[in-house]
Amino acid sequence: MPSTMPSWPQSALDKARNVRLLALDVDGVMSDGSLLFSASGDELKAFNILDGLGIKLLMNAGIEVAVITGRSSPLTERRMNNLGIPHLMQGREDKRTALLELTATLSLEPDAIGYMGDDLPDLAAIQYAGFGITVPNAHWFVQQHADYCTTIGGGRGAVREVCDLILSAQGKLDSALAGFLEPR
Repeated sequence: MPSTMPSWPQSALDKARNVRLLALDVDGVMSDGSLLFSASGDELKAFNILDGLGIKLLMNAGIEVAVITGRSSPLTERRMNNLGIPHLMQGREDKRTALLELTATLSLEPDAIGYMGDDLPDLAAIQYAGFGITVPNAHWFVQQHADYCTTIGGGRGAVREVCDLILSAQGKLDSALAGFLEPR
């Protein structure tokens, strides 16, 4: 049975309509939050390919994407470079301050910002952003204070869900998807 386009709440669509920057946490949002280490101590991390394409579609539509993470990881840097994400802020445990710095550089007001995080260090940034987003595997207190909680878990395509939501709210989803259709 084919899937249907999601039906997002009107309140989320209204907030997403203004987004010019989507800032993302990594662990628990772009990954499932697991930290894996090899026997030699190398860190391993899994990113969802659906999220990557969603991010590229968002950037192609003229929406800035940033990553703000409390940890520093060469794997995160490599993945963000592969995606072409221009704003990567690692080792930033105060996510709100990092977000304020970024939005000052980009001259954006809070209502033009979407921030997606899953745990308590993300909460101040979620509350500052005009569109605060979390995931169902987030801490319950974060879920209580977010504007929207995705239906898909972090590391499982939740970022793609948000990218599609933003593109839909701004009337850009159909044209973003049309390029993937075979001409008839």
